[in-house]
Amino acid sequence: MSVVFQSSSGWVLDSLSLINRGYQQCIRWADSDKSHVKCCFKWRCFQILKSRYNLSGESMNQTRQLVGKKKQMVAFRGFLPKYSQCATKQIRSVILEGTKLLVDSARSLGYLTGETDTVEEPLPSQECSLAALCEMAKELPLVEDEEQKECIQLLATEDGCAAHVDLFSQVTENKEDWAAVVTMMGEEYVIPPNTAFLLSDFTRIQPLVQCKKFDLIVIDPPWENKSVKRSRRYSFLPSTQLKRLPVPQLSSSGCLLVTWVTNRPSHLRFVRDELYPHWGVQVVAEWFWLKVTTSGQFVFPLDSQHKKPYEVLILGRCPTNTSTRSSERPEIEDKRLIVSVPSALHSQKPSLSEVLKPYVGAEAKCLELFARSLQPGWTSWGNEVLKFQHVSYFNVTPDDRDELLSLRHTSHHD
Repeated sequence: MSVVFQSSSGWVLDSLSLINRGYQQCIRWADSDKSHVKCCFKWRCFQILKSRYNLSGESMNQTRQLVGKKKQMVAFRGFLPKYSQCATKQIRSVILEGTKLLVDSARSLGYLTGETDTVEEPLPSQECSLAALCEMAKELPLVEDEEQKECIQLLATEDGCAAHVDLFSQVTENKEDWAAVVTMMGEEYVIPPNTAFLLSDFTRIQPLVQCKKFDLIVIDPPWENKSVKRSRRYSFLPSTQLKRLPVPQLSSSGCLLVTWVTNRPSHLRFVRDELYPHWGVQVVAEWFWLKVTTSGQFVFPLDSQHKKPYEVLILGRCPTNTSTRSSERPEIEDKRLIVSVPSALHSQKPSLSEVLKPYVGAEAKCLELFARSLQPGWTSWGNEVLKFQHVSYFNVTPDDRDELLSLRHTSHHD
């Protein structure tokens, strides 16, 4: 049920199911002993029950009735200044009508009905020191290319020991078909199956470049803005520094590039008019991620001048070799919507794996840059790449299979 509903307007996603599908089989290593466990990301993170504003409490239906008001149109034009009034009105209409259609369809399937679990559970909170560790690792000498025998190392040995892996200068990979709870840097992390990651910043990204080329690259930049500067919740990166990303070296022929962009007009213009052209990437579509409550309401007013209930994804295609026929690539539709209940955890985005798979193929090699979590079958890079993999964000319980095996063993000996 990861993709709850899909139509020509877009998709409704169950973000929690998208995360948990990677942990259906999980092994926990402790002192060379292994046990089967069940790992579930804490549901409390996706229990957004009410809209996060105290203006007038408009519901989505109330907001939709305000389409023609001049004041609201001016506010929305401030978000997309390059569009004409006609184009702006069309985009707003796409968001309102498309979201209503998708939410209504999801409700008919029993989703976004406002029903929640009655069990009280606190929101997990874990102090993340990964970025600081990356800074410390920069003091270590760089390994010369000719000395680097392998760019990929296995997550754990046969006895489950992951304590001695080099997380900062080699890509670490879990090649198994099951997830693993392992201890690294003195903390426990839940690692999905068939996943790889590199914990580093720009100065240590070279092992990733040496590793392989990718057919899909998703970028979630730490955009610079005033609220981030005030809160100091995470480090930000000036827009111009993004040009340093080695996207051309990481991209396969015809690679699909997807960038999360804030609602700041300067960021949108920068990606479309500077960043993508700098990499030789052609913009092919602009999508919107709509954030709704468990009842299907926008989390913020659509016409708020402070915070919007959506974020933008700009999709582009990297240059294609003459040997690759463009007809082999599926067409990407413009103005598609992705509707989901957002995470209450700051900067945790929904997985785009199921949404983008038709456009790149099931066997595509996928990469996320500036990642703060891991995905099955993906490679991830960032200085907080393991942030939401910390065991504190999961409910870890014993798996019945261990008890059954123990009972069978006892019965056999009796």
